Amino acid sequence: MAEQDTPKEKPSAKAHSGIPEAIFLEDVGSFMDGPENESTATVLQKLDEQLNKYRFMDANLQQRKKRLVAQIPDIKKTLETIQFLKAKQETDGPFMSHFLLSDNLYTTAEMLPSSVVYLWLGANVMVEYKIDEALSLVTKNLASAKKMLGQVQDDLNFVRDQTTTTEVSILINAQHRYMLYQWYTQLG
Repeated sequence: MAEQDTPKEKPSAKAHSGIPEAIFLEDVGSFMDGPENESTATVLQKLDEQLNKYRFMDANLQQRKKRLVAQIPDIKKTLETIQFLKAKQETDGPFMSHFLLSDNLYTTAEMLPSSVVYLWLGANVMVEYKIDEALSLVTKNLASAKKMLGQVQDDLNFVRDQTTTTEVSILINAQHRYMLYQWYTQLG
């Protein structure tokens, strides 16, 4: 028995982060002949479920994008600070620095050149790194965050395309259902 595509999932070589590719109903009649498509109501229900999944994925991807967009400037600030400390590492004696102490609170401090920096990893964890190691780590983190942001944007575009395809398939199926209704009414 030949397998018929269902509205749930279709394997794709272009799968974006595990997001299934939506099917487009070109020929509703042959699609409806499939054994799993007992009625237009069940197909519409499956398509509606798929549409809700795409909307859920879209919302999650929007949140990831928002977090990354907020995270990238923080990583850039950290990188600039490490580069500043690296430049001051060669100086003899203390230097003055103006820095953010907490939200909207800045202070000035006299600092001695140092060969180490302390980076917050999160969850109240701070790790000591040599300046060159910290510079390498933060540069890698920035590149990774930018790459991830690009991937999330690609996934968002893909989900939006799949949402549109599913919405069109729902419309085509509903139109087919209406045409069948008209045909049956004219017969009887």
